Amino acid sequence: MSEEIVKSVILGLAVGDALGVPVETVSREELKVRPIKNMKGQGMYHVEKGTWSDDTSLTLAGLESLTYGLDFHDVMERYKNWYANGDYTPHGKTFGVGQTTKNAIMRYLHGVEPLKCGDVEETSNGNGALMRISPFVLYLYLHNYHFDEFDYRGFEIIHKASCLTHRHPRSQVACGIFAKVLTSLFNPNTNKKETIVQRAIDRALYSYDESMFGADIKAEISTYEHLVDVCSFMNMAESDISSSAYVVDTLEAALYCFLTTNSYEECVLKAVNLGNDSDTTASVAGALAGAFYGLRAIPEKWLHVLAKREEIEKMCTNFSLRNEK
Repeated sequence: MSEEIVKSVILGLAVGDALGVPVETVSREELKVRPIKNMKGQGMYHVEKGTWSDDTSLTLAGLESLTYGLDFHDVMERYKNWYANGDYTPHGKTFGVGQTTKNAIMRYLHGVEPLKCGDVEETSNGNGALMRISPFVLYLYLHNYHFDEFDYRGFEIIHKASCLTHRHPRSQVACGIFAKVLTSLFNPNTNKKETIVQRAIDRALYSYDESMFGADIKAEISTYEHLVDVCSFMNMAESDISSSAYVVDTLEAALYCFLTTNSYEECVLKAVNLGNDSDTTASVAGALAGAFYGLRAIPEKWLHVLAKREEIEKMCTNFSLRNEK
């Protein structure tokens, strides 16, 4: 069971990423005229069909590291090897590196401790931590961390994972909210997505409000005010949903696409066609949709052309076997 959950999340993320790569930076208006309906290639990076970006590369680096235990030095080593050597890339070449992530890796290369490598400035709240956090969520879930309001250890580890590249509390909280929502989708008590998500967000925000994380973390709760009432959030006009690379926008856009659609395919296509940072929005939404709808819901026509599909599946299997409950 755990292997299928892992594959559903990781492949769900990778397929969303690959769908979005060819239209990264394309405007929503352009995509309304020529929407993405299937996997394609080219775009600003002139890639082959099924090519994924740094979102999946960093996710896979984290997944393989966590296969052998939680070691932030090892995670950063693998991020470094991705950046410097093209490890964990679809075709041996690194592209689309975010500046904040690059800064963190350069600090690590200069001897900075992993948990101090991330930028802490408010202007450094891109989505680079959120897009790669799923393996940490899976690892903690398989080790019985459920991000409950009376057990903050899971949130603390997720925060540390964010700090590898993004240390500002806003990014940490985004990763924490996402972690609670994602774990709530693995074995839901209901098929009503809005109920699952509402409960998860309530518990995450309550945990932050009542926790000992400090004033800087608590101060960020208001940043996510749109998510307090999920029903109202779902009814927002699409024009009010931003799909920029800002971490708050990415989390909101991914949740919006997940909540307002009825299948994996519909969810990731909606995310891609929001435009702008299309690959990351779709990868985060794809992880959520993969967790909820399951592996079989991811269209085989997309998996068939996904770069290094067999290698990704093998990594998921190894991770699952070594972290089985």
